Parts: sequence; C-alpha cells; structure tokens
Amino acid sequence: MAQWRKKEQDETYTPEEIEARLKEELPNWNYENGWIRRKYKTSGWKATLMVVNTVGHLAEAGWHHPDLTVSYAFVIVKLMNHAAKGITEKDFDLANKIEEVIMWQPGIDNESALEGTPDDQRFKYLKYD
Repeated sequence: MAQWRKKEQDETYTPEEIEARLKEELPNWNYENGWIRRKYKTSGWKATLMVVNTVGHLAEAGWHHPDLTVSYAFVIVKLMNHAAKGITEKDFDLANKIEEVIMWQPGIDNESALEGTPDDQRFKYLKYD
C-alpha cells in the first residue's frame, strides 16, 4: 500500500509522504532542507548548458521554476512550491518530466528509430545512472 496519496495542486506533502513518493517514483532524487533535489553529472560545460537549457524549457512551459546550482560538470535541480511553502504536486510533476527528458536514452530501448549517442567517450555528455 502506498504511503502517500495524490493531493490537490497546491496542497503540501508531509516529509514522510515526500520520502515515500521519491522512493517509489524518483529514486535518484532526495528530500533535503524542504526541497526535493537531484544532481545531474555531466561531462563538462557544454553538456551542463544543455541540461540547464532543457530544465529551463520544461520549467517555463510548466510555469513552475526550480532553483539551479550550475558548475562545470554538474547541475543540481531543487524544487519547492514557494507559494504553498512546501512540496506539492507541481514539484513532483516537474521533477518527473525533468527526469524523463534528461535521462532519455534512445537506442537503449528497441522502440525508437533514434540510435542515441555513439558508444564513444568523445560523444558522451551525460553520466547516466
């Protein structure tokens, strides 16, 4: 049985519900100091900028904006609904969409005509989990 229930759009989750939902849906994300967060490791600055721009597009399209920490070889994404003063459905929805798009690996599943990046270090830009 799930240890959380889906809530209304701006209803906040308890820390216990957040932890249970992250474990179930977003195992590479964690709850820390009131935020849900995820660190994406990259191969360098160009890849970092691609991640930042992707997250930026998704956040703007969803009209829910994360805090980002940007460095040469990583991006940290932090989400919290400031208006609700906690973690809401908006945070989980955006985190799931970010995770889906950033961690997408065409060529890994045989359902895509896209090949994905070649298996060559010169072309790898994201460090997949």
